[in-house]
Amino acid sequence: MTTLEAPARPAADSIGHDRLARLMARGTAFLGSEVAIMAGAMSWVSERHLVSAMSNAGGFGVIACGAMTPELLDAEIAATRALTTKPFGVNLITMHPLLSDLIDVCARHRVGHVVLAGGLPPSGSIDRIKGSGAKLICFAPALALAKKLIRSGVDALVVEGMEAGGHIGPVSTSVLAQEILPEVASQVPVFVAGGIGRGEAMAGYLEMGAAGVQLGTRFVCATECIAHPNFKKAFIRGAARDAIASVQIDPRLPVIPVRALKNAGGELFTAKQREVAKSLDEGSIAMAEAQLQIEHYWAGALRRAVIEGDVEHGSVMAGQSVGMVTKEEPLADILQTLIDEGASALERRSV
Repeated sequence: MTTLEAPARPAADSIGHDRLARLMARGTAFLGSEVAIMAGAMSWVSERHLVSAMSNAGGFGVIACGAMTPELLDAEIAATRALTTKPFGVNLITMHPLLSDLIDVCARHRVGHVVLAGGLPPSGSIDRIKGSGAKLICFAPALALAKKLIRSGVDALVVEGMEAGGHIGPVSTSVLAQEILPEVASQVPVFVAGGIGRGEAMAGYLEMGAAGVQLGTRFVCATECIAHPNFKKAFIRGAARDAIASVQIDPRLPVIPVRALKNAGGELFTAKQREVAKSLDEGSIAMAEAQLQIEHYWAGALRRAVIEGDVEHGSVMAGQSVGMVTKEEPLADILQTLIDEGASALERRSV
């Protein structure tokens, strides 16, 4: 079990752990976890094994619903509950055509925290989620949107910069944190994400006013993660410069950039964009369907890499912190390392 008290350490070191606990207090109270570290929802990766391991270790796991049907999500929540009694959340994509049904599934299971990603929540979704008793967390890629979401009633925000893996925005984590934390951190808990790979960075954002942090890439090579060995090896070999953002080839296509390790899969995505653009030219599909086709492409490409191990033609989504992933190890050990690094940094700064 991960705790904020480091065993068998010099007495002075406990000052750093105590300070870290105090800085995380708001986040842990909100999440119901021992430490205010969320495991970012990664499709095909953040399923029952990784999520339960994260929560059992004292952090906060989040199921990635992605393109799941309501039936699959129902089974995944039940299976996760069978592996942990600790709190965990469910990440839902706002553009999912069955979002309403997925919200119902979460409500039936009395999921305590729902994370909405992929754009502004559709009309009524915020009230329905909060009406079920769940706490609602949304992503805020800009200050104006953060303020709008707070006015709409969200309970917490995730501020994620472009260094992250998967779908990304145009602004770096450090800039977003400086822009958003001073303005809204006093109103709702804010969790900072994107490019965080060590506890020192985590401690810095906590000192700036964050209630906690969210990491994804750092946990992919956890022993409990079901990702294919080839996928994990790609992470261990990867450097920050290898995690690049996809390119939009047609301004009409609503393509949100995706950060992944450079491989032939990037060329396949370019070909997919051309195919969809041609369909738009011919009038055979609407813009909404075009966006859905792009999302389905990513879901399939990611599965090929994560589950089947095709790291050359699949999508190896990874953040720029991938260079800090150097080995496969138990999730509890990764979490404890982050905590000890953060505590040590706070200890040094207090001298």
